[in-house]
Amino acid sequence: MSRRPSMDSWGNRLYTGEVSYDFVGRRRLWYMIAAVVVLISIAAFVFRGFNLGIEFSGGSEFRVSNIAGQIDQSAAEDAVQTVDPVAEVRVSTVGTNSLRVQTGELSDAQTDEVRLALVDAYAVDQNQVTSSFIGPSWGQDVSQRAIQALLVFLVLVAIAITLYFRTWKMAVAALVALIHDVVATIGVYALVGFEVTPASVIGFLTILGYSLYDTVVVFDKVRENTEHVVEGQTRTFGEAANLAVNQTLIRSINTSVVALLPVGAILFVGTFILGAGTLRDLSLALFVGMALGTYSSIFIATPLLVHLREREPAILAQAKRVAARRQKTPAQKVLVPAAASPMPANSTDSPTVANGSSAAGVSVAAGASVDEDDAEVAGALDGEPEPGHDRSRRLPLRTPAGGGQRPQPRRGRRR
Repeated sequence: MSRRPSMDSWGNRLYTGEVSYDFVGRRRLWYMIAAVVVLISIAAFVFRGFNLGIEFSGGSEFRVSNIAGQIDQSAAEDAVQTVDPVAEVRVSTVGTNSLRVQTGELSDAQTDEVRLALVDAYAVDQNQVTSSFIGPSWGQDVSQRAIQALLVFLVLVAIAITLYFRTWKMAVAALVALIHDVVATIGVYALVGFEVTPASVIGFLTILGYSLYDTVVVFDKVRENTEHVVEGQTRTFGEAANLAVNQTLIRSINTSVVALLPVGAILFVGTFILGAGTLRDLSLALFVGMALGTYSSIFIATPLLVHLREREPAILAQAKRVAARRQKTPAQKVLVPAAASPMPANSTDSPTVANGSSAAGVSVAAGASVDEDDAEVAGALDGEPEPGHDRSRRLPLRTPAGGGQRPQPRRGRRR
């Protein structure tokens, strides 16, 4: 009964190198994909822009609570436009019986009129409709502080990685993967039109740590595999780094799944049950950023590191030695010895050889080559010789322990 390969067996084969995916060798393909993603993200940001929340654009916000029956968003738009016909209105459902209405900046008189219009439109008490005004300066202050925090974070990360791994090239590769994740996440927001709020900015900053964590784990394995690679002649630097990516592939997949499942659940609850709000904005940035962080640590960070380091003189010289050794090493053919050790005449058992054949006294290694004469020996020892077959041509005659001629077999019993 055959067993299907499990995740554990697949992971073991990846770790030992029995199964390997060439992530490093196909790095030009990953570079092209990353370049296309970055260009699309930048184009989306330039031509479409962000759907900024009221915290960044400024304006008035109204909340209508305890609405009976089905919520009609068009009634809120009509209520606002009766007061300000040119106002831009954004309406979103919050939970199952609440509504959020955002408009541009309104005067105090217009704010009161809109409140009364919403009370009439949804038949609720006046205390169920609240209003607030948010100035754009608050959102600008949040953006400036976020950019400052990002720059400080990148500088500290570059210094820490350089000191820990003792090479600035790992820091460059990690930062490039990090910037790719941030730009791609920004592109997703610009393309889809998700609202950018302070919670989204917090999510952007959070995914930096996750992406960096996954990259550092892979780099640590790369350092372990390549620590003495210059002195060896079996693997090149790129092959050792690719083995490290394969060895950490299962861990990267498991970590990503474990992290994305709860974030996806929060995103689902925040979007379809609780409605638009801080919970949805935060979980959306985390979900997109975590998925991109796993991708970049495998397909961008390590291939870029190999690209930067394989031009070093020591690594170039070692790669040439490995190539020369592989060209000089011929494929050796292992032959089976023709002679066989004697077997007792009454023995019926024959030892099993390594490749699965059965022959007395013949040792065959797995994958060895056996010629016709040797196969004939094995067949003769495994059973009775065919008529006319001269067994003494290949095998020594068995003699009694005391010497003398070998007794002839009896053809009949004498009475």
